[in-house]
Amino acid sequence: MRLAYVCADPGVPVFGRKGCSIHVQEVLRALLKRGIEVDLFASRVGGDPPLSLEAVRVRALPAVPADDVASRERQALAANRQLEEALRRHGPFDVVYERHSLWSFAAMEYARATGAAGILEVNAPLIEEQERHRRLVDRSAAERVAERCFAAATALIAVSEPMARRLESHAAARGRVRVVANGVDPQRFRPGLRPAVPAPPGVFTVGFVGSLKPWHGLSVLVEAFSRLHAQDPRTRLLLVGDGPERTAIEAEIRDRGLADAAVVTGAVDPEEVPRFLASMDAAVAPYLPDETFYFSPLKVYEYMAAGLPVVASRLGQLVDLAEEGRCAMLCSPDDAGAFAEALAVLRKDPELRRRLSRVAREKVLRESTWDMVVERLLEGVQTAPPALAGEAQ
Repeated sequence: MRLAYVCADPGVPVFGRKGCSIHVQEVLRALLKRGIEVDLFASRVGGDPPLSLEAVRVRALPAVPADDVASRERQALAANRQLEEALRRHGPFDVVYERHSLWSFAAMEYARATGAAGILEVNAPLIEEQERHRRLVDRSAAERVAERCFAAATALIAVSEPMARRLESHAAARGRVRVVANGVDPQRFRPGLRPAVPAPPGVFTVGFVGSLKPWHGLSVLVEAFSRLHAQDPRTRLLLVGDGPERTAIEAEIRDRGLADAAVVTGAVDPEEVPRFLASMDAAVAPYLPDETFYFSPLKVYEYMAAGLPVVASRLGQLVDLAEEGRCAMLCSPDDAGAFAEALAVLRKDPELRRRLSRVAREKVLRESTWDMVVERLLEGVQTAPPALAGEAQ
C-alpha cells in the first residue's frame, strides 16, 4: 500500500517537539511498521526526521509567508494548487491521509478524483480556534474550505466524542465520522528509566508535561501546589515544556515564594520526555472549564503509560479515560483546592499511588497503543467506495 500523509498546517512542525508533532510522528511510525510506503507532504517540516522515520519520503510544501493575516489566508488558500500538483507528481496513492488544516482541501479532492481512500483526521474545530486564540479575517472562506474537505473525504476521524458531535453537525460530514483517540508507544515508557531530574530522598514531585498555554490551567496547578507545599515542604513542582504562559507562570512561582521548590525546564526533545516523567510521583492535567472540551490529551495517555498516578480535570474524554477512582483522580476544573486535596491524598497514600499507576498503565497498553490506533484509522479503507472510484473514470 502507498499512502500520502498530508499536513498543510504551518503551525505543525511535523518533526518538532509539540504535542501535534509527536502525534504525526507516532502515526508515521505505526504506518511504517505495517509495511506501508509513506510519502509525507508537509508545509513545515521542522527539522530532520528521527532515525525511526528515515524511510518516510519527505515532500516539503512551499511555506506560506508570514505577511499580514488577510494576505496569509489568501496565500494558504492558493497553496492548494501546489499541493494537488505535488500529489499528482508523486502519486498514485492507495490512501491519502490528511491532518485537517484550516485552508487545505486539495488532498481530499485529489483522493476522490483518483479513486484513492481519503481519510481526514480532525483534531480540533479549527475555525473557532483560529478566531478565539489567533485571528481570522475571512471566516466564510474558511467555512467553504471545511465543507469542501469534509464532502470529499471517504472517512472523517475525530479524536474524541465531543469532536465527533461537532463534525456530525456539518451536513457534508454526517454519517462518515468515526472516533479514534490518541495512543502511546509502550516502548518509550517502559519501567525503570533513569530520572532526568531526580529529587532528593523523601521529596514528592508533582509534574506537568506539555505546552504552557492558557487552557492548560497552569495557574490552577501553581496555586494547588502552593497549598500542598504549605502543608508539606518536602514537595516539588516540575513543569516540562515551553509556551506563551511561561513568563507569567514563572513570575507567579516567584511571587508565591516557590522558586526553590519548582523547576521549569523549557522545551525538551520528545525522546527525553519519558525520563522527565520518571522524575515525577504524580502528574497533573488541570484543564480549565470548557463546555465543549474536545481534546484527546496526549499528555494523559503518556502519564498513564509511564505508570504515574494522574490528577485531571473532570472534562470530556478524560472522564471515560480515567474511569474515575480506578485509573485517575478527577477534580472540578478551575478548583485549585480540589487539586491540592487530591495531591495531598496521593502524597500520603503510596498504596493508592501504586494501584492507580498499575491500573492506568494496564488500561492504555491494552486499549491505546499507536499500533492499535493506526489499525482503527485504516479500517475499511483498503479500497475506495465504488461510487467515488467511478467518479475518477
